[in-house]
Formats: sequence, structure tokens, C-alpha cells
Amino acid sequence: MLVDRHHATDEEDPESVRAMPVVLRIERADPPCRTDVLEAAAAAAVAVCLDPRAEPGGEWHDDVVAWVRGRIRKVTRRARGAHWEAVRALPGVTLTVGRAEVRAFVPSRVVDVPKELSRLQISGSELPVDEPGPVPAGARLLWLNPRVGMTAGKAAAQVGHASMLLAPTLSEEELGEWAALDYRCAVRTPSPAEWDALLARPGVVVVRDAGYTEVDPGTATVAAYRT
Repeated sequence: MLVDRHHATDEEDPESVRAMPVVLRIERADPPCRTDVLEAAAAAAVAVCLDPRAEPGGEWHDDVVAWVRGRIRKVTRRARGAHWEAVRALPGVTLTVGRAEVRAFVPSRVVDVPKELSRLQISGSELPVDEPGPVPAGARLLWLNPRVGMTAGKAAAQVGHASMLLAPTLSEEELGEWAALDYRCAVRTPSPAEWDALLARPGVVVVRDAGYTEVDPGTATVAAYRT
């Protein structure tokens, strides 16, 4: 079992805390559906980490490595209109699923986050639960814990953790095929019994939250299985 063990510690220096900003485009008049937002967020997060610019010698490499070696914290915010257009100029990757657009940015120290990002609201990203369609061909399945309620913003960060933890379990060929599909993910919610069976499978990837917001420390939020 591969588990996110990057829990918080009391000794963590606030000045050195690093995070990956993730911005959900949620327009007031025509918001996207929740599933599409989560799937776009999962794909965008792993896309930043596997981007050529994050490889040794690339312009993003040092920032991504420094972040991955600590806690893979993400801060999810929402944007619309001119604020969305402003953040698109910052280094990162935007991916689209259905009508949902999500941009994941190069991780940085939280104290150094550009004002275009820091001024965006963290709250208010709730979207109603929808009925997803069939799983797209080639998509990697990410399962949400059916016993844990999360806002769309919180769930977006958690599925972003899951896609990142899943990537190292894949072969180079599998990663290449996934990249060709823009790291397509399918986010689904199993029944409680299916969730329990999933966690019991060998090789399952499980995200356990640090407990800063919404859920208790150590809560299993998302699971994925290499198929």
C-alpha cells in the first residue's frame, strides 16, 4: 500500500511551508459540474509534476522537488471573470474536462504566492453532487471515500494528491499513454462496502489527510488502484 504520510508537525516553520496553488474556474452564471471540476483538478496537479519543465534542468524542477520532498500540500481557490484571466499568466498547467477548467500552479512558499492568487477566495467552491457518466477510455479511476463529506475545493486537492501518488506506480509506457490523454482521471464514489473492499486490495494507493481542514487527521479521503 502506498500512503500519503506527509502529516503536519508542530515544528513546521511557517516561513518554509510550500504548497501547490490550484484554481477552479467557477463562473457565477454557468458553473461547471462537480465531477468535471474534480477530474480536471486531478489531471492538472499531476500534469505540473510530470511536465518537462519539472525535469532536471527545467525551470520548474527546483520548486517542484522542494515541495515533493516536504508535504504535498495544495491550496485550492476559485476564480471567475477577470481574476481567472489574470492567473492564467502565472506558471502552471490548465486542463479542461467538460465545461470545467482548472489550473494547477508551480508550487512555492506560501509566503511568496503572487497577489493574483492570494487574493482569490478559498471558500465558496461548493458544487452540487452530480451523476457522472461512463468512465472515459484510458482514464485512471480515483475513488472518493463515501463516508466523508468534502467541499468541492477540498475534494479537488485530495484527488490531486491521489493522481500524484498513483503516477510513480505506473510504468514509463503507461505514463506515456496517460500523458497522451492529458492525464485523464475519472472520479467516482463507491458504496461503503466497495470502499472497504478497495482498501483491502494489495497495491492500493490511499490519500490520508493531514487534518488541517474539514476532516480529522489521518482520514482516508481518496483511493486509487493501478489497473
